[in-house]
Amino acid sequence: MSLRINDIAPDFTAPSTEGEIRFHDWLGDSYGIIFSHPRDFTPVCTTEFGVVAQLIPEFEKRSTKVLGVSVDSVEDHGKWKRDIEAVAGASADFAMIDDRDLAVAKAYDMLPADHYLPSEGRTPAHSATVRSVFIIGPDKKIRLTMTYPMSIGRNFAEILRTLDAVQKTDGVPIATPANWMPGQDVIVALALDDKAAEERYGPLDIKLPYLRFTKDPA
Repeated sequence: MSLRINDIAPDFTAPSTEGEIRFHDWLGDSYGIIFSHPRDFTPVCTTEFGVVAQLIPEFEKRSTKVLGVSVDSVEDHGKWKRDIEAVAGASADFAMIDDRDLAVAKAYDMLPADHYLPSEGRTPAHSATVRSVFIIGPDKKIRLTMTYPMSIGRNFAEILRTLDAVQKTDGVPIATPANWMPGQDVIVALALDDKAAEERYGPLDIKLPYLRFTKDPA
């Protein structure tokens, strides 16, 4: 069964480049991003992990831990990190787990439909859609999911934007409109009438009775 928004993210224990990780314990009170990829030493994945390396300071500002998932060994990750760092010009200071047994890929429903996965001679094509993203809250609930095909590199600027939106709207009666960027106006939820909305957020820009904007309550 596929994971849904607000499901508890499956817990797991796995070896990683930073030692054994028990996921829920490792996450603690932070937000988390799990991002997976088909294989080490592949071109698209190297560019993606390079961007993550460059963005680590941004994730840290947002109290967010990032965790790479791969079907390769910790030893291979260590070797591949040198390539990532050479391409990115930044240290790959984030954990990457060993998921050779596909336990995490299966728990998070990352694999292609009805795909045969050999234990020997596996190629990137065998784990083609293991290019997924999960944003997870401090309560261990899934806030957002994305899955890309093997041929399309992820837009990590969009992932950072959605993380900002998740954190902005988490537990409060506002939402973000299409193409929202931090600092732009937000939408007031219909749970508040006009008076309550103005008392809480200030003046409203009412486009329609059900579409009311207010300044970003930064």
